[in-house]
Amino acid sequence: IFGVGAVVAMLSITAGAQKEMMSFIDQLGVNNIIIEAHEAMDRNTLQQVRAKSPGLTFRDYRAITENTAGIEAITPRKRFKPMRILPKTAQELPALIGVLPTFVEINSLKLVAGRFFNDDDNKRSAPVCVLGETSKVNLLGYDDAIGKYVKVNEVWLQVIGVLTPQAGADADSENVQALNRNNTIIAPLNTVMRRFEDSNSYLKDEIDGIYMKVSPNTDSVETSNVVRAILNATHKDAGDFTVIVPAGLLEERRRTQFIFSVVMICIAGISLLVGGIGIMNIMLATVLERTREIGIRRAIGARQSDIVRQFLTEAVLISIAGGLIGIACGFTLSRIIATAAGWSTVVTASSIAIAFGVSVFIGLLFGSYPAVQAAKLDPIEAIRYE
Repeated sequence: IFGVGAVVAMLSITAGAQKEMMSFIDQLGVNNIIIEAHEAMDRNTLQQVRAKSPGLTFRDYRAITENTAGIEAITPRKRFKPMRILPKTAQELPALIGVLPTFVEINSLKLVAGRFFNDDDNKRSAPVCVLGETSKVNLLGYDDAIGKYVKVNEVWLQVIGVLTPQAGADADSENVQALNRNNTIIAPLNTVMRRFEDSNSYLKDEIDGIYMKVSPNTDSVETSNVVRAILNATHKDAGDFTVIVPAGLLEERRRTQFIFSVVMICIAGISLLVGGIGIMNIMLATVLERTREIGIRRAIGARQSDIVRQFLTEAVLISIAGGLIGIACGFTLSRIIATAAGWSTVVTASSIAIAFGVSVFIGLLFGSYPAVQAAKLDPIEAIRYE
């Protein structure tokens, strides 16, 4: 019970981690490259960095566009944290990000209503925006939002589109800053650059990120090395940016996940080994207690194979019963872990099949020795056994 329960619970944790990893990579885009600026937190840090580097700028964006092959789409990003928004909301204020229309292609975004802004909207610095699903509900409720207005700081923006719910949020890991894409207001880049002013703009880079998508037949890791070399040349190795390659992250996380899975299975396997030894001890004790019964069966014609089959069947039935209860315990344990620890757990059919199959195998393996020992008993001595 404990062994099978441990296997199911352990595999559910690894499956949950795998699901979260794939969601993270899918959201970033496996053919994408993301550049994140490391913006200064205070004036002293800013002065040290600016002595070497101008920060992430439109000049970097143009240099990458002109000197990097295989780029299908690219956009700079400028992000603001609004001070106030109308309609008012008691929830966390959405982030305002300015990007080019190519952003929708790079991130494979889909809209549930309306449209995404186009090049003309960007050229005119049109006061329009597209809302994430959470920001739409928090600000405008569940009614149709197209054509309505939201006021960000002092600027009114007309809602022209609403995104479908995203799988999750960018994790604040792997040097990717936390950004809940469901709780965003996306506007044309020129609109954000010309109509909004950040109170801490002196600490900010000209742009704070660049998204790019490479063609399917282009190696994104090699392309990222070219991008990194271009930026290192202009930033003089100031270390004020990070180049994130989701394809590289995927490979690295898969290796980590494999090691993690092996460790988890080994821990659970120890539980199964202990359980198997327990079954063997129980069956050996049973053989000792039923020596007279074995002798009588042999005396009236039972063959050694009949005795082996009898005790092996009992061992397997014990394993099957323990396996079924263990599966239920493992399923419950995975739910408790998910609730208590906040981890994502997924109980898959494969984990149940593996746990149950191993349980039956343990019964066969550790039940064989007691069954053979029972079959080897001398019938005459067994009948006289008290």
